[in-house]
Amino acid sequence: MLNVVSADWGNMPQPVKQNPIIAAIDIGTNSLHMVIVRIEPTLPAFTMIAKEKETVRLGDRNLETGELKPEVIKKAIACLKRFQELAKSLEAESIIAVATSAVRESPNGREFLHQIETEIGLSVDLISGQEEARRIYLGVLSGMEFNQQPHIIVDIGGGSTEIILGDSEEPRSLTSTKVGAVRLTGELISTDPISNTEFQYLQAYARGMLERSVEDVLSKLQPGEIPKLIGTSGTIETIAMIHAKEKMGVVPSTLNGYKFSLQDLRTWVTRLRRMNNVERAAISGMPEKRSEVILAGAVILQEAMTLLNVESVTLCERSLREGVIVDWMLTHGLIDNRLRYQSSIRERNVLKIAKKYQTNLEHSQRVAAFALSLFDQTQTKLHNWGKDERQLLWAAAILHNCGHYISHSSHHKHSYYLIRNGELLGYNETEIEIIANLARYHRKSPPKKKHENYRNLLHKEHRQMVCQLSAIFRLAVALDRRQIGAVSRVQCEYFPNIQKFQMLIFASRLGDDCALELWSLDYKKGVFENEFGVKLVANLVNISDINLP
Repeated sequence: MLNVVSADWGNMPQPVKQNPIIAAIDIGTNSLHMVIVRIEPTLPAFTMIAKEKETVRLGDRNLETGELKPEVIKKAIACLKRFQELAKSLEAESIIAVATSAVRESPNGREFLHQIETEIGLSVDLISGQEEARRIYLGVLSGMEFNQQPHIIVDIGGGSTEIILGDSEEPRSLTSTKVGAVRLTGELISTDPISNTEFQYLQAYARGMLERSVEDVLSKLQPGEIPKLIGTSGTIETIAMIHAKEKMGVVPSTLNGYKFSLQDLRTWVTRLRRMNNVERAAISGMPEKRSEVILAGAVILQEAMTLLNVESVTLCERSLREGVIVDWMLTHGLIDNRLRYQSSIRERNVLKIAKKYQTNLEHSQRVAAFALSLFDQTQTKLHNWGKDERQLLWAAAILHNCGHYISHSSHHKHSYYLIRNGELLGYNETEIEIIANLARYHRKSPPKKKHENYRNLLHKEHRQMVCQLSAIFRLAVALDRRQIGAVSRVQCEYFPNIQKFQMLIFASRLGDDCALELWSLDYKKGVFENEFGVKLVANLVNISDINLP
């Protein structure tokens, strides 16, 4: 029997299994969504097992009564039953279901929820606009780092738009406005292509409705703060997809972190308003049925960005559904607080991938420590990379051996594939490509233009970064060649006048000659020497050689 729970059990932690599987359902105005995840309490984190979506259009209500239509209710319940059966087949122990704008506002909305419970035994929580905004905030926090800087989140749904201000801690402002892509399409657009009169009214209406929310958000900013805008949900994902498809020829494997400008958006709004629905549907990258409501959604985003006075928006693929999961984890005592969960998102997800592919974490952490030590000691002398690149090097060091999960043979190539196609949250597409390339080049051939993975790095700066950091990384791997922690630390000195780079290797154990580590360093140093134009000399410093006071 599947245990079906409501979305809010209060604040008392509930006992959970070691790695419970949980399903979260979002009954939205445009679509019904479900995610099924495996909770990993020790990290804490969750891994996506399945995602489902069906466009049901609950927001297409009876224009006279405002009620949900019987045929739409029937379609929605059939969809929810399929979701429930999938969750059960994947051994989900709990389903958390929430309903939003369309059900909130319908005179027969509560009857609909009662009908769901009676017919299929699924309990659904009806949440307010502000509670919806709070959970969207949690969802975004689970997928992006804010670094205690102010961020404004805009989530354009079918029936409402949530605008949120937060900075990793408690949200400063949670707003919900009754403007959505489905709602405005149904209420304000009757021509195809849209007439000038309807278009101008659509713009004015969206702006007028959003003004109060925007004022509330802007009033909570401190003097001198410049917030970053994050966008979530279908409208913004669609604009990102069609923009990426046209700009790059392909839609990135992850849109998380994808950015487009207000000018890009205005160009698309101008193009979309001149097209009819058939033409919009033919746009490369346009999801099925989204063409019918994309113009209204794009106008809402355009007016929100104009009012907020921001020039670009960055996409986050996590939203309400993932926020429902995070809220469940908070409720069950699996997360101490939002800030702890948020501040370590990159580290937590790298360690999750390492655990997933049964990496020898002790060895990887030693290699990472050596890599960062070498990075720090060569900074401004042999390279000028900063803290962001240092963090990418750490991630690559932790994950460099994950390819062993597939095979020892060519495991560096397998590591590239697993990192590139894993769920590394908190990183954008380019950063994941850099991490994967660094792991790929920890052994064997150095980067070469004929390698497809290296050609995936489109910017010269990124190719140089991989060349230099992978050369440093190889030395770090050599320093733990036996994977027993034979080397305690390394001390470097650079002599620019004679282009010499000296490494003093400190053994961990008295009498250990670290022969294999020194041999490995000698074997791998050629790439480093060629990259930086130096002669590398490594010498062992045994404990007995140190004069103690």
